[in-house]
Amino acid sequence: MDKKNINLQDDEKLKDNLSGIKKKFIVLSGKGGVGKTTVAVNLAYSLALKNYKVGLLDVDIHGPNVVKMLGIDNAVFESDDSRIPTIKVLQNLEVMSMALFLENSDTPVIWRGPLKIKLIRQFLEDVNWGSLDYLIIDSPPGTGDEPLSVIQLISDLSGAIIVTTPQEVAVLDARKSIEFVKQLKVPFIGLIENMSGLVCPHCGGKIDLFKSGSGKKIASDLNIDFLGDIPLEPDIVVSSDQGRAFIKDNNLIATQNFMQIVNKIEKI
Repeated sequence: MDKKNINLQDDEKLKDNLSGIKKKFIVLSGKGGVGKTTVAVNLAYSLALKNYKVGLLDVDIHGPNVVKMLGIDNAVFESDDSRIPTIKVLQNLEVMSMALFLENSDTPVIWRGPLKIKLIRQFLEDVNWGSLDYLIIDSPPGTGDEPLSVIQLISDLSGAIIVTTPQEVAVLDARKSIEFVKQLKVPFIGLIENMSGLVCPHCGGKIDLFKSGSGKKIASDLNIDFLGDIPLEPDIVVSSDQGRAFIKDNNLIATQNFMQIVNKIEKI
């Protein structure tokens, strides 16, 4: 069998494995440290709490943090078939990440592009995703191998969600991600401004620590949808470090804002 036929068979296998998934969203950011993984994790968790069947795929090969943020560091695989099993966080929320295969959290992944691309294909082709309402894909920052591979491998990607903070350096890189999505002709779902002001834990007032409003301005300038903003609150950091989704805390302003964003995404 020649290489062309093998590739066609692989493409059909991948397409068949993802055929039971209704909507597939990739979460991107132009810059690291803007809370993209926090958004991806809490989006997946929120949709699961709304009784959707959700998969969360972490394609950040070098810095996979989804597992830590969901408190499944010590998860053990159980499978009754030849495909790679997912790890269940909730009855209707399942996860796959490179972190699940590392010896410990200090183990670095020292890989070049071809190996990363091969692993991402395996995550999409060989993981037993089954039937899902949503697959949320958390990608590393930038416009390199990982997000490009996902977009090229999933021909029916439902859309991209881009996360930024209000700082000028983050905004500059967010604009690159927006252009990246446009050039690859991926449907653009919208922009989220994270860390949009700091909520004081003592008085409840808002401090524009990193400024605010830049995300809405980008959306207006580029004529794209603005999904909403999420303020920075100390409890979000604590929740992430303890492996809990912050949206479980209904008292946070961030939770209230985030659920409005989820409601918009749910209607797409």
